Amino acid sequence: MGTETLITFIVYLAGMLAIGLFMYFRTNNLSDYVLGGRTLGPGVAALSAGASDMSGWLLMGLPGAIYASGMSSAWMAIGLSIGAYLNWQFVAKRLRVYTEVANDSVTVPDFLENRFKDTSHVLRVISALVILLFFTFYTSSGMVAGAKLFEASFGLSYTSALWIGSLVVVSYTLLGGFLAVSWTDFIQGILMFLALIIVPIVAISEMGGWDTAVDAVGQINPSHLNMVEGVGILAIISSVAWGLGYFGQPHIIVRFMALRSAKDVPKARFIGTTWMVLGLYGAVFTGFVGLAFISTQDVGLLSQFGINVITENGIQMLEDPEKIFIAFSQLLFHPLVAGVLLAAILSAIMSTIDSQLLVSSSALAEDFYKAIFRKQASDKELVWIGRLATIAIALIATLIATNPDSSVLALVGYAWAGFGAAFGPVIILSLFWKGITRNGALAGIIVGAVTVIIWGDFLSGGIFDLYEIVPGFFLNLIVTVLISIFGKPSAEIEAEFDETVSQSKL
Repeated sequence: MGTETLITFIVYLAGMLAIGLFMYFRTNNLSDYVLGGRTLGPGVAALSAGASDMSGWLLMGLPGAIYASGMSSAWMAIGLSIGAYLNWQFVAKRLRVYTEVANDSVTVPDFLENRFKDTSHVLRVISALVILLFFTFYTSSGMVAGAKLFEASFGLSYTSALWIGSLVVVSYTLLGGFLAVSWTDFIQGILMFLALIIVPIVAISEMGGWDTAVDAVGQINPSHLNMVEGVGILAIISSVAWGLGYFGQPHIIVRFMALRSAKDVPKARFIGTTWMVLGLYGAVFTGFVGLAFISTQDVGLLSQFGINVITENGIQMLEDPEKIFIAFSQLLFHPLVAGVLLAAILSAIMSTIDSQLLVSSSALAEDFYKAIFRKQASDKELVWIGRLATIAIALIATLIATNPDSSVLALVGYAWAGFGAAFGPVIILSLFWKGITRNGALAGIIVGAVTVIIWGDFLSGGIFDLYEIVPGFFLNLIVTVLISIFGKPSAEIEAEFDETVSQSKL
């Protein structure tokens, strides 16, 4: 990495820490720390939701998959686009209203407990356990991705890169809480968006235009142009089913809860959906054009930038397809611009890790410490418990990530399925069905989470190659409905539901 690129990188990291320090002085109570005092405008909420959602997968994983397999890997992008839109369309406004009606709930477990008036705290504790279980590994996957970026960019050892990257993310999350996370995610979302628009446009122009690029890819591998060639129905269902995960991701739906007003949802939905669709298109085009571009480059030039290539069937290709965005950044742009583009990759990784750390720490502070051990804990005490929890969770995640061979995408897919299957159906039914009961919700969460664990860890081959979110989501839905049918919500619960429906129409 050149000096100019290094300077750009350092300035970016310093800026993120400065935001964390600034927000430290605006964080006075637990609501501020875990929900920003419900003050997010539509732009910040939309872009921070998108940035915390996509992680390094958008700039590394998806372009790499398209580079390696062609347009057959684009089904996941379609499923995610649909899922993100439906989440904004149906969940955002109703959840924003209901969390305030239900005793001003500030976390997902807090909302579920208040929604069902669960005085036993069992629903809260089980929900928090699910969050801690899946987020620890989800956060770890981000630490691995960040370490690999630092390793490749700075020539550091994997271990040094891991601890430096972890320290930066933990610092601004620890200091500023939700406001720091949301505003850094907002800036990171803009950076990611610009990078995903600029890189493919410049790359396509370098290839001589879109038609030329398509012809070049077709000559190398015609199957790269076909979305269905070599893809079975289970694979397509599994890819599109990623969209189901949106309804249960705590780090995404908490942005809905933090909006300053339910009236901001339409504007936030437009911003968020536009960001998502254009970003996914950019990632797809980056990987698609990359195959033809890399095949024509001089090996000596690539090696100068630390880009390793191999030859397959007479075609020069990247050794690691997930580095195609990094390769474009270094080969097509001035070192200063390259530094910004590489910072965009780090942004994608950091914006997800910080959100996961915050949700996990709030689960420990609000849903364990306060609910079980210190019911009279002050807001200041809970904020500091949340900060200590951030350090503890980050430390565990970093220790898990010390193995550089950890499978980042596998861990992401596993955690995404876990949250989508455990919380998705229950959140939807809680918002739109008056008849759902506490026992139904509790059973559904457990069945969804356990199905993902068993399906993902112990079953494989044949029908079991289906992405575990599909059986987990629908078994949760069935169990929740069946058990709820045999119970009846209290009059107070039904009254709150009716009030939410009424307010949501305003």
